[in-house]
Amino acid sequence: MKTLKNWAFGLCLCGTVGLLGVSFSACGAQGGNAGADAADSVAASDKNAVIETIMARRSIRKYTDQPVEREKLEQILECGINAPSGMNQQPWQVRVVDDAEYINGITEVYKKANPEAAGESGFKNMFRNAPAVIFIGSPANGGGQFDCGLLGENMALAAQSLGLGTCFLGGPVRFMLDNEECAPYVERLQFPEGYTLLYALAVGYPDESPEAKPRDASKAKFVE
Repeated sequence: MKTLKNWAFGLCLCGTVGLLGVSFSACGAQGGNAGADAADSVAASDKNAVIETIMARRSIRKYTDQPVEREKLEQILECGINAPSGMNQQPWQVRVVDDAEYINGITEVYKKANPEAAGESGFKNMFRNAPAVIFIGSPANGGGQFDCGLLGENMALAAQSLGLGTCFLGGPVRFMLDNEECAPYVERLQFPEGYTLLYALAVGYPDESPEAKPRDASKAKFVE
């Protein structure tokens, strides 16, 4: 039996962030104390929007019921497909689902197979209660997974910049692929022949503010 606790898996892939753009802000009125204005301008210019977005991103596992605007989902999708890929092959298929009928329908299949998980407090759907889910498909031969990771990180950072939360999901995808009753829902994603569902990205307005988990800086070193 799978529980809600094993749904999420991480795909932290750096190097895709330039596509989100870098913005700098400067403050300082004309006239007044020139020294203070200059200091304020320097302090403001030290803020890098891309870096701040990366450092602020968290895996969100609780969402409000507020729907995600289609305009924002379109922006997230556009940032995703502008991720780099080997020889620009773009070996991905991306499907955005914000249809409650789809999400609730497949959740009923999950609840039947996992009644103890569905009985947990606050449970609404199998995608961490997110109102929108982005499904990513990759070549069934195992190729393209690295590029699909870059795509996903672009989308997660874009969502963060738009005030949304995300969570990379592996458990629900395994369930969808392993349970025969989920087959009609997988088919509705309309992946072309030769592609399979790789992972999902929950998207919604956060209903929590988790602290950053520790990172082991010793694993990253300069080679002299």
